[in-house]
Amino acid sequence: MTIEIDIWSDIACPWCYLGKKRLEEAVAASGEDVAIRYRSFQLDPSAVKGANRPHSEALAEKFNTTADRIKEMNVRLETLGAEAGIEYRFDQYMTANTRDAHRLLHLAHSLGLGPVLKDRLMKAQFTEGALMDDAETLVRLAVEAGLPEADARRVLSSDEFEDAVAADVAQAAAYGANGVPFFVFDSRFAISGAQPTETFAMALAKAREARDAEDAPVA
Repeated sequence: MTIEIDIWSDIACPWCYLGKKRLEEAVAASGEDVAIRYRSFQLDPSAVKGANRPHSEALAEKFNTTADRIKEMNVRLETLGAEAGIEYRFDQYMTANTRDAHRLLHLAHSLGLGPVLKDRLMKAQFTEGALMDDAETLVRLAVEAGLPEADARRVLSSDEFEDAVAADVAQAAAYGANGVPFFVFDSRFAISGAQPTETFAMALAKAREARDAEDAPVA
């Protein structure tokens, strides 16, 4: 039976990208059949749409440090990312309000393309320096992921899926998730953070054991 994995993450979160890749590596090695659904979470829901700033500058202000210090800290992420097949380009990364991107992800889920769009958006954010609150950029990325252009434009020109985004955020709070990435396996147990691939492998094994125990005949 398929193991269901709900993942709360933000397109703007580099640790979410790393956790995504590590989970995918664990799934591939396990051979398990999984169904992944990406849930909405915003690290900075108050970000002003269109007021894009360099990543290092924005974080330096947030944590009361210098942009050079942030760049030094990002070196570790770049190394970890490279090990997982991610090319982080923090020199190009611009901050953005990700609400519209999350609404598009709900559209993608309804079309069976959630993971495909998630991957495209994160590569655009972290490797290509795309502005993730620019409507034309989002439409282009959605089309590249296989979504109909007309549907993407309809969503972005309306408030469609706003309720779905809010519901995801509320569910994360109900789970006690104060940060992301946050992974929930079969609605049974959760893992927080971009854990090592081995940790995700153990979680998959635990989920499979629970499924097998349910299906075992009663003596």
